[in-house]
Amino acid sequence: MKPFLSLHSIEKRYNNHLALQLDELEFEPQHIYSLVGPNGCGKSTLLQIVALLLKPTFGQMIFEGEKVIWKKKSLQRLRQHITLVHQSPYLFGGSVRHNIAYGLKMRGIHSKEQHSLIHESLEMVGLEGFGRRTARELSGGEQQRVAIARALVLRPKLLLLDEPISNMDRASIEAFDGLLPILVDQGMTIIQATHSPDQPERLHSTIIRMEDGRLI
Repeated sequence: MKPFLSLHSIEKRYNNHLALQLDELEFEPQHIYSLVGPNGCGKSTLLQIVALLLKPTFGQMIFEGEKVIWKKKSLQRLRQHITLVHQSPYLFGGSVRHNIAYGLKMRGIHSKEQHSLIHESLEMVGLEGFGRRTARELSGGEQQRVAIARALVLRPKLLLLDEPISNMDRASIEAFDGLLPILVDQGMTIIQATHSPDQPERLHSTIIRMEDGRLI
């Protein structure tokens, strides 16, 4: 079986600084992968490349058997299937519902369908009844969960998470850990970057260790 996602001879340089150098890296469908390593080891850079937000200096990426072409139309089409949730996500002013509806409106989803999708995504992250709350007045952990709900409502094939539990309390972390296997069962592939020493094992995820921009 062909890998869901593969990277070949990927390098990312900023001027003369080599930030990332990967010879070969493959991801299978419907798995959870955890990128672990110290700050500055290249985890976030890798996530941004996989999210098609950062073009590598050199190398090739293949997504679902298709070579990624770094041109606007091709990227726009592939980005429909990939969503990245940042460690400190930006939320718009206004309600939680407004934040989650944004991507649905951009894709032309009818308002009646939006309502059920938003409700379901909030329920998945444990924020039922939060739709009318002001997004920027929520706690850090709640804002993180709103950002995850905003990603889930788009039903991506590939969900990328950068330090998703860094601002969550214990109860939220337990709920989040329970959610990820459900998403995998529904067909999603998940790649997260984490500093948690035990969460990758709790999730039975495949651990990818990084240091100085390379795999170890």
